[in-house]
Amino acid sequence: MRKYLILLLILSFTLINCEKDDICIEATTPKLIVVFYNNEIPNTKKVVTSLTVGVEGIGNIYENKSLDSIAIPLDLTQNSTIYQLKSGTKIDTINFTYERKDVFVSRSCGYKTIFENLKIESRSANWIKNDTIKNTTIDNETAAHLTIFH
Repeated sequence: MRKYLILLLILSFTLINCEKDDICIEATTPKLIVVFYNNEIPNTKKVVTSLTVGVEGIGNIYENKSLDSIAIPLDLTQNSTIYQLKSGTKIDTINFTYERKDVFVSRSCGYKTIFENLKIESRSANWIKNDTIKNTTIDNETAAHLTIFH
């Protein structure tokens, strides 16, 4: 009987001290979703040919691609990010400003950053004709946040 009691105590302590396996399945910090549209026909998406997208001081995220939309990260340590968007030989620079808000997701995922009050502080106009911010809060990647007309 004593053996069973000792075995039961050891088994109980083993089960009590086990930790849950935490695997992060939640969404992490979202990227800025940009969709490109035809300037002459505003409801029609338009592919940008030979698109190169670079972050000032970091390097290129996309290089020589033909795309009608992109997902680009914003700087987690600053309240602004400067992007260079190149189509063919024409380069436009866009300076995004925003406020960062860290949100606790879970023990396994930790924190994610949500960007609020997204604004375009400045933009050159070499191949980009116009832009519209669709959503000033970037908390997911399910819909476009910015449309660019070219």
